[in-house]
Amino acid sequence: MHKEFHPRHPHTCESLSRYAEMLGFGEVHIKYDHATGLRAIIAIHNLNLGPAIGGCRFIHYDSIDSALEDVLRLASMMSYKAAISRLPHGGAKSVILKPKIIKNREAYFDVFGKFVNELNGRYIVAEDSGTTPADMDIIARHTSFVTCTSDAGDPSIYTAIGVRRGIEAAVKFKLKRDSLEGVRIAVQGAGHVGYHLIKELTQHGAKIMVCDPQQELLQRCVNEFKVDTCSPEEIYDVDADIFSPCALGKVLNLETIRRLKVSIVAGSANNQLAHHHHGAVLFEKNILYAPDFVINSGGLIYAAAIYAHGDVKKALVQVNDLYPILLEIFERSKKENLPVNEIAEKMAREKLLMG
Repeated sequence: MHKEFHPRHPHTCESLSRYAEMLGFGEVHIKYDHATGLRAIIAIHNLNLGPAIGGCRFIHYDSIDSALEDVLRLASMMSYKAAISRLPHGGAKSVILKPKIIKNREAYFDVFGKFVNELNGRYIVAEDSGTTPADMDIIARHTSFVTCTSDAGDPSIYTAIGVRRGIEAAVKFKLKRDSLEGVRIAVQGAGHVGYHLIKELTQHGAKIMVCDPQQELLQRCVNEFKVDTCSPEEIYDVDADIFSPCALGKVLNLETIRRLKVSIVAGSANNQLAHHHHGAVLFEKNILYAPDFVINSGGLIYAAAIYAHGDVKKALVQVNDLYPILLEIFERSKKENLPVNEIAEKMAREKLLMG
């Protein structure tokens, strides 16, 4: 059932059912509200470690099937992310299908908040693509099973801190260095998390080359952090110690991996591997890969800590724990002579089975 972390995409209702079964799903809930037109899905993958937590996406989908496919894939990933991060939570995700014209956004999230509450705490909702802390505030009118409200702060900062700690672990393991001073890092993407990561890295002495198709984002980093820049097409050819994908997913394929001139791949983007087996390609090329669902889990850790404790300091301690977690993954990969992503998934499954 767990042979491959990124199975082939399904295209029919029957294959979606098989897809959910293969991923080991516990619950899938679909809501249609006639009054507002809201169409939403909550997918709870696993509850072995505790109530499931995961963000709510509010984006356009071509169909309910494509939305269902997306939420199933994302929810299963959240189970792995929560387990490997040692959180007392299962994994879940929700999506609201965004209409072409939004007549009343507040009404949408009022209804969705009631939908979350109907699940009696089995699902804790958080901010995600297309949703905001203000949306979480609306949801919070109807349920206590919500985090990332407007008084909780920006989780992307903690995602960036976690990625920086993961990069430090990779540098320690691969380069045998105790600091980032002088380490050359090619960062792909200067958006929300990318910006905060570049800030973290430069503060710790790293030398940054960054690309982004949006010139204003690049210029902001040049002005604030004195980084070097290149075009998006050139980023794979940069001679550096680390390639850090922080934008689009599926950027690591046979062609781009062939072009890399680095010893480490470690970044914040989701689904960095175009296919699961590309982790083995990196392994064979002796490039250390920090699995995306581990290194970018700082935002989830923060959201869970704020929900449970309301304590930023507690969240920061747990985010910093990504350093020893990744070192353990790297060491076990070396000992078992298996790709790092396979080891990380194996460790997450072991944790899920232990409950």
